[in-house]
Amino acid sequence: MSNDVIISVEGLGKRYKIKHQAERQRYTALRDVIANQFKRLFQTRNPKLETRNSEEDFWALKDVSFEVKQGEVVGIIGRNGAGKSTLLKILSRITEPTTGRVHLKGRVASLLEVGTGFHPELTGRENIFLNGAILGMSRAEIKRKFDEIVAFAEVEKFLDTPVKRYSSGMYVRLAFAVAAHLEPEILIVDEVLAVGDAQFQQKCLGKMQDVSLTGRTVIFVSHNMETVTRLCGTAILMKDGVLKSKGATHKVVAEYLHDGRGTTAFCSWRNSPKLPGNDVVRLIEVKAHDLLGCVKDTFDVREPIGITLCYQILRNDVALVDDLNVFNDQGLMLFVSHNVGAEGYNKPRAVGCYESTAWIEGNLMAEGGCVVSLGVVTISPFTFHARVDHAIAFQVTDPIVGGSARGSYTSEFPGVMRPFLKWTTKRLVNGENLAAT
Repeated sequence: MSNDVIISVEGLGKRYKIKHQAERQRYTALRDVIANQFKRLFQTRNPKLETRNSEEDFWALKDVSFEVKQGEVVGIIGRNGAGKSTLLKILSRITEPTTGRVHLKGRVASLLEVGTGFHPELTGRENIFLNGAILGMSRAEIKRKFDEIVAFAEVEKFLDTPVKRYSSGMYVRLAFAVAAHLEPEILIVDEVLAVGDAQFQQKCLGKMQDVSLTGRTVIFVSHNMETVTRLCGTAILMKDGVLKSKGATHKVVAEYLHDGRGTTAFCSWRNSPKLPGNDVVRLIEVKAHDLLGCVKDTFDVREPIGITLCYQILRNDVALVDDLNVFNDQGLMLFVSHNVGAEGYNKPRAVGCYESTAWIEGNLMAEGGCVVSLGVVTISPFTFHARVDHAIAFQVTDPIVGGSARGSYTSEFPGVMRPFLKWTTKRLVNGENLAAT
């Protein structure tokens, strides 16, 4: 393990025993128990009946290995049941692994679920000192951070109230404040932040970024891909207890979003036995790319997105139109576009290969996943000559650094589109009189 590696996981596995009961047993009285004992005396043993209540091994984690360097912010993603929470519990030393081992350098502060690490009978003030002591901090160190923790959590009025009387939101605010401010070398945060309100979630994300800038390591689990992409430089994708991939966040998130449907920002049919289409036109490939032509799975909300379709025209007597349909991840159609205004629009073209590009302007799309269906059609009568549904997909993220319609607003920003509209404001002459009427 090199000096800059702070977490090393080698061949990690976690096995649980699952019991199965063949059929639901009815309520039994004492007389039934006695009667059954007498019956067994005169019955021949039946192995099948004896194994009705069986056990099987379930591996929540299987041969997981990875390293995390000091100062990295790593997102762990995957569907429910992928093994994310089990992995965090092992990293937090809550659960022992069945196989493999974990090396951790330094103190670990974890926020896995509401209630973890706090004693419900103790007050908020007492729990702050208790958590600090567990992390190995002196009373003087905790006192030095105490005011920052209370200010961040915004629970000053309830500081001397037992935490069992806190709401879930108050509980999480204080728990996160303690975990983030007591200067652990490793901060582990699960989806528990979803309990807090949007404003506090953004406050926590900002704090985690600050923590990483001081050289400390953050492990973050979330189902919100926009948040993971914004916060984490590296991501780990878990599936069925196995580490499926680890790398740059935008690539791993793209793999997760398109897992199961095989959709990425590039699709080619060059090596297919038959290209999509008919005797008029055949599709060759399609891609989503930036201004330099580089294929990308993730785009900044402010940058233009190019959709390029390559196809082969087989007949020169048909008027063809390029057709583009863009949907969000919920299946809502965002817009349809034809190559109106392009040279040769709705006119026959010579036989040959063509490349058509549509540009989606920056500051138009909202954050989230986009799926593109496309084809080549004739308008009158409307006919699809070549069409592929869900051909490519990509992700749009807003880094909240200015320059987008979000501005400095950090809470949830709804809407299926996010245009950067031009606003003008002017002061009315005699405006004071208008307000009075």
